[in-house]
Amino acid sequence: MKKEFKVIAELIPKNTRVLDVGCGDGSLMNLLQTEKNIEVRGLELSQENVQACIHKGLPVIQGNAETELHQFPNQSFDYVVLSQTLQAFYNPERVLRELLRIGKSVIISIPNFGYWKVRTKLLFFGTMPVTKTLPNTWYNTPNLHMCTIKDLFYFCDEKDIKIKKVVGVNEDKTSLIKRRNLEIKNLFSKLGIFLIG
Repeated sequence: MKKEFKVIAELIPKNTRVLDVGCGDGSLMNLLQTEKNIEVRGLELSQENVQACIHKGLPVIQGNAETELHQFPNQSFDYVVLSQTLQAFYNPERVLRELLRIGKSVIISIPNFGYWKVRTKLLFFGTMPVTKTLPNTWYNTPNLHMCTIKDLFYFCDEKDIKIKKVVGVNEDKTSLIKRRNLEIKNLFSKLGIFLIG
């Protein structure tokens, strides 16, 4: 199980309702359902991943989060999770607004383009970085909007979105990110996980 999913699971209380947007093969939903007695639903674009979820007995809808979130009623879930997908949307601001409408709280994880190895590769080699968290090359990446932890932090401030908690993940280590340590954590975290509302 990815460290990211363990951190997300720790942010969600037991016996809640969760929508996992871009749920992949259902690994996070399975963890939440079995270990925390959480009522989960998934929304996934890939037919193959939808079939994997169904095979695991997980409730999932095949659909495009960019265009189909409007179908969910206001505040219909306690938490909405979006794991490493925000940067792949054409209009991430609109998607975020929809997530905040659907869920009482929203958990977003992003690959951090401000991570020191990403910066170093671009600075010294002059090429777009390929790392464990950013495994694609420039021409086949699904990422349309390169974003850092600092960028998302400032975006939330600008749009009056309340940040409840931010966790930086690097390998098996996690750390809380606050305003006072934002610069250093932006440099040394591979992933950022935001709990917003």
